[in-house]
Parts: sequence; C-alpha cells; structure tokens
Amino acid sequence: MPGRMITIKAKDGGSFQGFLAVPDSGKGAGVVVIQEIFGVNFVMREICHALAAKGYFALAPDLFWRQEPSCELSDKTEGEWGRAFKFYQGFNVDKGVDDIAATIDALRKTAGCTGKIGATGYCLGGKLAYLTATRTSADCSVGYYGVGIEELLGEATNIKTPHMQHIAEKDKFVPPEAQAKIKDGLKGHKLVTLHSYAGCDHAFARIGGEHYDAKAAALANQRTYDFFNRHLG
Repeated sequence: MPGRMITIKAKDGGSFQGFLAVPDSGKGAGVVVIQEIFGVNFVMREICHALAAKGYFALAPDLFWRQEPSCELSDKTEGEWGRAFKFYQGFNVDKGVDDIAATIDALRKTAGCTGKIGATGYCLGGKLAYLTATRTSADCSVGYYGVGIEELLGEATNIKTPHMQHIAEKDKFVPPEAQAKIKDGLKGHKLVTLHSYAGCDHAFARIGGEHYDAKAAALANQRTYDFFNRHLG
C-alpha cells in the first residue's frame, strides 16, 4: 500500500505530521521510525516501506515540527548538512521524546494495529530510541549509532522492555571512550543487547550515504527484524 501523511496530536497541545506505511494485510504490530537529523526524508520513508513489507505499521513522526514543520533534507550538500545541524542544535530532546510517546499512542489507535509497538531510530534517532526505552510505553526498541547515549546511562534502570543498539566502531560522532562507557554502562542489563560493527563509521546503514556498508547494514537490519519478530509477534 502507498504511504500517507497523518496528523498526530502532541501531548502539550498542537499537532504534527507523520509518515505512515501500512502492511498489505492491513493488520500487524506497529513500529515508530525515529528520524536522523535530516527530517522525515526519502531514507526514512523507505525504512517505513521496508517495515510495512515485513508486516508492520511503520510511522515516522516529524520531530523537527517545533522548529520547521515538514523539513526534509539530504546528506548530499554542505548547505543541507548545515541546516540539519542547526535543527539538531535547536532540538528539545525532552519534547521529542514526548512526541514519540504521542506517536506510540497514535499507532496503538490505528485500525488494524495489534497494539504492540516497537521503535527504531538512527543517529539522533538512535539516542531517542534509547530514551524511548527509558521513558515510554514502547514494547521494544532498537537504536542505530545513537549519539550521546553515554551521557544518559543513569536512565538505564528505567528500561523495562527489550532494547538493542547497533554501534559503529569507527563512529566519528561516538568516539571510542564514549563507546566504552556505553558498553560498560549497559553490559549488565538483562534487557539490553549491544552489537558492534568493526570498521564501520556513523550511518553505515544509510543507503546511498558516504559510509554505507551493505554487508553490515544487512546484518544489522536482519537483527532488527528478528528482534521485532520476537518481541512484537
């Protein structure tokens, strides 16, 4: 089925848009797709379509709506990178997690959705996927190369549902000392699974990106699909 934009009510008033992809069966669990710093762009919509092909309702909320609704950028030009970093710097993480919680609520109310909801996020979204695990009612969550998690490890005790992180060992935005803190801080948590990808840089799963690694991306994505199948089935 073709994807479509839907309206999501924010918890503090107002509303924002999200891109929804629906499985052909019209029935299934839901997955919140949490954006990178480029907004809900072609890459995020393709991730939604891929999840819908696996049988999930996939909804990507526009988390930059408080700064500029419907912003859509790519990683192809310096100008777009500059705009993306400005949005990132102006982003309110706490409000963003509230918007993810509102998105979870919207998915649960979607006709045909089983009510089981997972989340997957990339870059900024990787950090937000971690906070989705610590602060929301999601049934499970997955982060790809999340930035800044080492500063939020105090929240790990709040994780009550399965969580997985894909870590790029050569990530220029998450240096080795930060990766070590994350691994040390989460290694004893029974609900957390960590996977590291040797030789991979940030955004290794972004198709068409500078650091895209097809083999590592395929492995990470399969692990994510297996994780969702196990915890959302």
